[in-house]
Amino acid sequence: MIAVTGANGQLGRLVLAHLADITDQPIRALVRTPAKAKELESDRISVVRADYNDPTSLPDALNGVSRLLLISGAEVGNRTAQHAAVLSAAKDAGVSFIVYTSLLNTPASSLVLAEEHKDTERLLTESGIEHVILRNGWYLENFEGKIAAALEHGAVVGASGEGMFSAAARNDYAEAAARVLAGEDLSTRILELGGQPGFSLAALAAELSGQAGRTIPYQNLGDQDYAGVLKTAGLPEGFAKALADADRGAAEGELFNPSTQLEDLLNRKTKPLAEFIAETLAELKSSAA
Repeated sequence: MIAVTGANGQLGRLVLAHLADITDQPIRALVRTPAKAKELESDRISVVRADYNDPTSLPDALNGVSRLLLISGAEVGNRTAQHAAVLSAAKDAGVSFIVYTSLLNTPASSLVLAEEHKDTERLLTESGIEHVILRNGWYLENFEGKIAAALEHGAVVGASGEGMFSAAARNDYAEAAARVLAGEDLSTRILELGGQPGFSLAALAAELSGQAGRTIPYQNLGDQDYAGVLKTAGLPEGFAKALADADRGAAEGELFNPSTQLEDLLNRKTKPLAEFIAETLAELKSSAA
């Protein structure tokens, strides 16, 4: 049996859909609150409670599971302990293969968001369980708010300088995870995944300008100033600092990797930036109508 943690999240739901298309194995959706995930159930997919913060929920959830996708938790600061609990329960349950969603360039990364990924990668190695680490780059969807703000204020604002992002659509990463999880290669390995070609925020601003029909420049700030802008826009202080820190890391090349391993897994190109911007503009126009 295949199981997916965080299955009711945006990435988890997409993974489930791809798994249902590519494998005949039974699939178990592990969620914090099953009552909120009833629509995930089907003749192929069962929904079971598995709460990262409640280790007592994990043994039953993982009973009979052979392959597990561990989607990294969303509670920054608590993720190492959460992931450790899942890995411990997985080992006790006899799970033989684990796929983990990590962060691009984790070992060399100075990003605040990378620290708990480093911890989890180490825990995976120490577990002795065969595993694949998917070091995912930035999601294209991370730029949706930036595009909306740029249209309103007339500039794309960030702190990444000329740094490049190897970004791909959430659905691209989800399909890749499903293919690795259900695939024939169950050996331990690490994959650096990101969309190609990479792009800078200046390039994003140029593409947005062309599609919007007006000039929208890129305005580069220091990371502390950018964090202040995000906080003023209503983001919680911790989240604002983490996003600004990610831009700082991007400026230093930490969110770019020339690897084509994501396209190789998908056997196709990842979603282009231009297509993503066109879709985002259409959605913004529709929501404003």
